[in-house]
Amino acid sequence: MSDFKALDKLLQSFVDQGLPGCALQIAQNGKSLYEGYFGYADKEAGILISRDSVFRQASMSKLPLYTVMMMLYERGKFLLTDPVSDFFPEWKHTTKIVKNPNGYTEIVPTERPVTVSDVLSMKCGLPYCNFPDENTTNETLREMQKYMQPLWRRGHFTLREQIAAMAKVPQAFEPGTHWLYGFSSELAAGIIEAVCGKSIDTVFEEMLFEPLGMTSTRSHYFGDIQKRMVRLYKEDADGAMIPMVTALDDKHLPGPERECGWARLFSTVNDYTQLMQMLACGGVHNGRRILGRQTIDMMRTNGLDSIQQKDFDDSYNAGYGYGYGVRTLIDPAKGNHNGSLGAFGWTGGFGTWCEADPAEGVSIVYMHNSVPSGEQYYHLRVRAAAYGCIL
Repeated sequence: MSDFKALDKLLQSFVDQGLPGCALQIAQNGKSLYEGYFGYADKEAGILISRDSVFRQASMSKLPLYTVMMMLYERGKFLLTDPVSDFFPEWKHTTKIVKNPNGYTEIVPTERPVTVSDVLSMKCGLPYCNFPDENTTNETLREMQKYMQPLWRRGHFTLREQIAAMAKVPQAFEPGTHWLYGFSSELAAGIIEAVCGKSIDTVFEEMLFEPLGMTSTRSHYFGDIQKRMVRLYKEDADGAMIPMVTALDDKHLPGPERECGWARLFSTVNDYTQLMQMLACGGVHNGRRILGRQTIDMMRTNGLDSIQQKDFDDSYNAGYGYGYGVRTLIDPAKGNHNGSLGAFGWTGGFGTWCEADPAEGVSIVYMHNSVPSGEQYYHLRVRAAAYGCIL
């Protein structure tokens, strides 16, 4: 077994090697085992990383999103076999791109509709489409850019408008046949709004953030959050970390004139630990049940077949499959993973990472914000060291 002093040294080494700052919390069965804060939230201003530091979550916004989806599922708000056209009628007649033996492609109707299950498991056939100037040879992404142009030119748009525009896009494959990371999250957020009759921000607050005491986790700035946001850094050509600005931060500014679909979340390490501890402890937080244990087991069950596993496999995700909105450990030996079978979580593009291990009641939440994120270097080391500290 390692110890927390070794973990301190590891995190400090990240900062010594140039990472501006990072934070980590490990908890087990409702008790915090470790909290560590290293380096700077704003190096130029001399502000240190602390428990109050707020980090951009990027794709780690998916854990709250899909947790709420599973909560609504077990309340009977939808079935996983429901077509998304039940919520968005314009999605009733979808198309896909087919590549013929001669190399040419054609657009044909899909054989079946996109379902809620496809949305939860990233099998709806649409990648992400965030920027109008993104160069690509991907035909589906080019089509997404084409239909997004009117919304981008306007400068603001609702999530519902974005979903309507994407209904016209030919999908990259027959729904449910491949795994493709992307637009499924927008569809999930739209379904939540449709079944609840409220904005996703309100639903998150009422169903998840308030019950879990996640007081610094939201989509839009409030109070002193903007001042507490860690500065985003990027690595320059000489390897130095310099401040940068991302247009994605604009989504956190309140007001309909700045709305651009679904704004990803920001959070603190301690806030996010409340969510991951609830998931690690069978859906219970401070004696209150938030989500059913067997629903969590369903969420973290691998749903990839052999073809879809090839879509998902890479060196960073080695040993994992994919369930409903989360990766899930299916082969510890393949992933050189010293945690338990069925441990699950996700990653954010600016450097955040989390995992819940229900077999041990353990949660691990690590955060930094940089570009590139260096996820393979930082996260796999944190994972190995964190599990090594658990009795």
